[in-house]
Amino acid sequence: MCGIVGVLGNHEAAPILVEALKRLEYRGYDSAGIATVNDGTLDRRRAVGKLVNLSDLLVHEPLAGKSGIGHTRWATHGAPTVNNAHPHKAGPVAVVHNGIIENFRELRAELAEHGVKFITETDTETVALMAQHYLSQGHDPVEAAKRTIARLDGAFALAFLFDGHDDLMIAARKGSPLALGYGEGEMFVGSDAIALSPLTDKISYLEEGDVTVITRTSVEVTDANGALANRAIRTIQIDSTRIDKAGHKHFMAKEIAEQPGVIGDALQQYITAEGEINLPEKGIDFSKIDRITMVACGTAFYACLTAKYWFEQIARLPVEVDVASEFRYREPPIPERTLALFVSQSGETADTLAALRYCEGKAQTITSVINVPESSIARESDLALPIFAGVEVGVASTKAFTCQLTVLFLLVLKAAKDHGALDDAAIADHISHLRGLPAVLNTALEQNDALRDAARKLASARDVLFLGRGHMYPLALEGALKLKEISYIHAEAYASGELKHGPIALVDENVPVVVLAPRDPLFDKTVSNMQEVMARKGKVILVSDNKGLSEANEGVWSSIEMPSISDALTPILYAIPAQLLAYHTAVAKGTDVDQPRNLAKSVTVE
Repeated sequence: MCGIVGVLGNHEAAPILVEALKRLEYRGYDSAGIATVNDGTLDRRRAVGKLVNLSDLLVHEPLAGKSGIGHTRWATHGAPTVNNAHPHKAGPVAVVHNGIIENFRELRAELAEHGVKFITETDTETVALMAQHYLSQGHDPVEAAKRTIARLDGAFALAFLFDGHDDLMIAARKGSPLALGYGEGEMFVGSDAIALSPLTDKISYLEEGDVTVITRTSVEVTDANGALANRAIRTIQIDSTRIDKAGHKHFMAKEIAEQPGVIGDALQQYITAEGEINLPEKGIDFSKIDRITMVACGTAFYACLTAKYWFEQIARLPVEVDVASEFRYREPPIPERTLALFVSQSGETADTLAALRYCEGKAQTITSVINVPESSIARESDLALPIFAGVEVGVASTKAFTCQLTVLFLLVLKAAKDHGALDDAAIADHISHLRGLPAVLNTALEQNDALRDAARKLASARDVLFLGRGHMYPLALEGALKLKEISYIHAEAYASGELKHGPIALVDENVPVVVLAPRDPLFDKTVSNMQEVMARKGKVILVSDNKGLSEANEGVWSSIEMPSISDALTPILYAIPAQLLAYHTAVAKGTDVDQPRNLAKSVTVE
């Protein structure tokens, strides 16, 4: 979940490193630091908190040198302190690390027997000290780094820099992503292409177990077996990695507003002019699939829960949905003719990737729905389906969620056609509604002011409940997650029918209840549950369409009107008010919308 960057350049490294770290700060912002080699001398600067604190430090204590490594941290081992911040330095070696070294205690014990002293609480310090230990035994930097890497268990992306060597960097990847950037007489390392795009458009991705020795003019990669390997150099589209707020106060606000456009882009990629669903590569033949196992984490998990309703109701395919961190340890049997479907914005989510690897050789087909086509999950899938959301910087996912839902719905229609669950006319009707979705989302965004007013009421609450039925239940879960992620208000979601099986005990005049209730076949039942809330002085925020509000608006605390849309697509539409309600509540409370405390965007550790 940390971000790392490295530069062997022709210009001063410090400003380049800091600028690259700004593009990686979504991965962690507990502390940041850089190290450089200048006239053969290795030195570093570190600061607690956001990257601006490191920038301020560098004004007063500049760091020269054209070779350097940098890091922005999400704390795992050890509190966010300067002492625990990266880069970690042990004598002539400095290291930056993303991941977790699982055997660091054993390595610490071994080093302690050699009289080595520890000054931090981190697992990464062990890496630096182990490399120093091998250097002290007479090994050169390359051999010391390789011997150190061979001793490590766990997940890691690493970059080493050495005193006296301003044209050498060692990098390694196991379980955490790492990219190499190729310049003119320069080389770069980064956790992803976003960090490197201002520096170069030529990128290669290290594969699992790779170790690379880098100079300004050469790259030597050895694979997990120690054999020399070539990693393909790709040209990336710079526009696809552009990061700016486009006039919005926060990235989250911009990304909410972008949803009609990016969903329109996704639909153009997957639907032909003739109205046919066009999957990339070989696609999927659902006539050979009897069941689906879907695996994801966080918001992507709620996208899977929504898709379960769609697959079962529309395509008549049974679906099992699992949280990735539970799936892999539950070791479930995978029957023949199973489609294993993995959903991840980054394509690097550690638990989801591990679950995918568990399914290799068991599931008939492994498919991923991802936002980064070159990610580990995409590369290890039989079929990778991009969602075309573009770069999402806000830690709380918005446009990636609705793009995931859009692509999953297209998969549902493909499955329904292959299984004969829908005829051509019914599929054409769904396609027609999909094509109209961006315009409907734009109409929903016009409720921004009403949602801001409702959010100001929520801002003083300590607890909030969300209710929904059918495919509004996963949306209630997503709404509660968004609210607690960025406003720090405790929020929980329940299927409306479960309210009187315990949660209704929480309801009083101090607990607002957000009810997501389009006028669909389950509307009357949801309204009945809503009345039970209001009978106990609960304050209801009702989100519905014009017809629903005309029938059930009496006595509610606040109401939000959504445009009408086909029942199947309401989860995508109702994501908009859930997101804006959370956003405006966080703004009203003055919390950090884009970088909420304790969170990071890309979860690359278990």
